[in-house]
Amino acid sequence: MKEKTKDFIKKALIRAGRTFAQTAVGVIGSAALIQSVDWLTVLSAATLAAVVSLLMSWATGLPEADGRKE
Repeated sequence: MKEKTKDFIKKALIRAGRTFAQTAVGVIGSAALIQSVDWLTVLSAATLAAVVSLLMSWATGLPEADGRKE
């Protein structure tokens, strides 16, 4: 595998991981009490967001992987 491809995959996974965490925090924050958090919903929404992030990275590219500034 080319070094450029490895770099792109690494950066896309980092971005997807951050998206996962941000979405999870948002869904958890929408619950009134920690006991009322639907953890399956949190996991589902965060996973979906991470998958969408990976697809968008693949479709549009990553400025940080190309050496460009956002």
